[in-house]
Amino acid sequence: MSKRSVNARSSPPSPDQLPKRQKTTANGTSSSDISLIPTHGVDTDTLSLLGTQLPANHSSMFGQSLHDTRIEPSRSESFIGSVQVGSEQSEGWSRFEKRKKKKAKKEDRKFANQPPSFAFNVQELVKLCRISISDVRELALHITGDAGPVSWLRVTNRASIKRLVVMLVPGITPEVFTPPLRPQPNTSNPLLHIPALSTNPVLHPPKIPFLSTFLHAVPTKAPGDAQKMHSVLQGFFMGPVTGEEKKRRILDRIQGEKESSLSVESLLLTQEQLIENEYPLPTWMSEASQLDDSWLQTSKHDGNMSGFQILALDCEMCITTTGRELTHICIVDYKTGDKLYDQLVLPSAPIVDYLTRFSGITAASLKGVTTTFGDVHKFLSTLVKPSTILLGHSLESDLRAMRLAHGRCIDTSIIYHHPRGRPLKPGLKWLMKKWVGKDIQTRGEGGHDPEEDARACIDLLKLKFKNGLGFGHFMVDVENILERMGRSNTANGKHVRTGVVDYGTPATWLGSKATSTVACANDDDVVKGIQDMIGSHQFVFGRMLELSEGMGCTCGCGNSELSTYLYDRDDKESRS
Repeated sequence: MSKRSVNARSSPPSPDQLPKRQKTTANGTSSSDISLIPTHGVDTDTLSLLGTQLPANHSSMFGQSLHDTRIEPSRSESFIGSVQVGSEQSEGWSRFEKRKKKKAKKEDRKFANQPPSFAFNVQELVKLCRISISDVRELALHITGDAGPVSWLRVTNRASIKRLVVMLVPGITPEVFTPPLRPQPNTSNPLLHIPALSTNPVLHPPKIPFLSTFLHAVPTKAPGDAQKMHSVLQGFFMGPVTGEEKKRRILDRIQGEKESSLSVESLLLTQEQLIENEYPLPTWMSEASQLDDSWLQTSKHDGNMSGFQILALDCEMCITTTGRELTHICIVDYKTGDKLYDQLVLPSAPIVDYLTRFSGITAASLKGVTTTFGDVHKFLSTLVKPSTILLGHSLESDLRAMRLAHGRCIDTSIIYHHPRGRPLKPGLKWLMKKWVGKDIQTRGEGGHDPEEDARACIDLLKLKFKNGLGFGHFMVDVENILERMGRSNTANGKHVRTGVVDYGTPATWLGSKATSTVACANDDDVVKGIQDMIGSHQFVFGRMLELSEGMGCTCGCGNSELSTYLYDRDDKESRS
């Protein structure tokens, strides 16, 4: 989408300070849903890119879960981004050596003499009708990474673009504008001219005044089909690997097949994997770990492997007035198959939701139960040693329920892969059907049996030892674009720095491969996080959700115990 002109700045603009209109070489309007892209003739410090994912008459219930989601009509997801070009920020240059400053000024003059420009290929847009999220992703990789040019937009003097910001803004629909964006009659040109914004406070909250700085929009479609929209974040962040990376992966697979004999140590989660999957870490493992006295922490393993145990476990929880509490725990010995511990646990606070469809717990099942959480901790303190290996499926949720921090863990949701690749995780029920040929969790609304789930993890680990490291992996040649960008170099030969500014915990999941992350609680935090990050990063992704929440388009992003519990169970069951 084209931008309105603005005087050069040494720092990035805030959303309500973006430039005014500027003419472009692309003309014509058509179609309905919006995607805004910079076009030819832009000579400012900051260029903007906005893409909107609008499947025909559909959109997603967009919350913390990033996998496939059922949709409801008349909702949208939007990408917005900006590209900063021209001179670097002047603040702090006095601290640099004169040589570096002189070199930087020389580069600035070069960029000033070769400003970037953008031009739509209208014929290609007519043929495409709507660009996809993968098209937006490839444009971002072309500007910041090592991807080739896209067919629908020509970028001239790409090296002069020093910053790229991509923002996901769910809820920007044609009705946000006055009059609503509609294709012109008797034309097939998909470019839409953007009028003034609507004055309706519901459709036009003060969070999106920057839309008025764009001149044209391009209709865009979300991943999925007519009845189900796939994750927009997954569609943007996960893309095909390069030929060089594919070759490296093939060599790794060949080597892994040769090393069919596995040691148990090779399957333990690394510290990076523990952090990435939000495991509670003992304080000896990470200085950032902040666990209070209510947690049971094991000490560091001394390396002595004699007499160590592998313990498979699974927990069930209920929601009480104080949050999520443990109500059932089962522990099975991997070697002997003996059930070492199987206890219903009486929560310390009144139960408000038994979550029977997941936990299998009812009021009747807890009648007469006297085992307390303290009793569980007392037993675990005698059973779990520093050398013990804990085995489970999405084990981090069980450890949090037990308030147990342990550094030696094997997670079947990680050592086995989802058929569509990372960061999706396979469900335990699906894994057992796929690799063991056994149906589990067949009680329907009666919930799960923790002993059955623990024994299922044992079966899967035995298969892994029998068949080798590559067993249960899929030949899915995709990777996070942040990882790919990180392998690319900027004009001065340095690696591209990437950042993710998002609700929740962006340091995990899709943002785990970013150089830097910022966790946000509202859209103001997102704007500030992007502004703070843009000076030192070449690519920044942000997501604003208040617009869509106000329109009822997305799930709330709060950290309620119920939503957290459902997300954890979703990790275990639904990613298949």
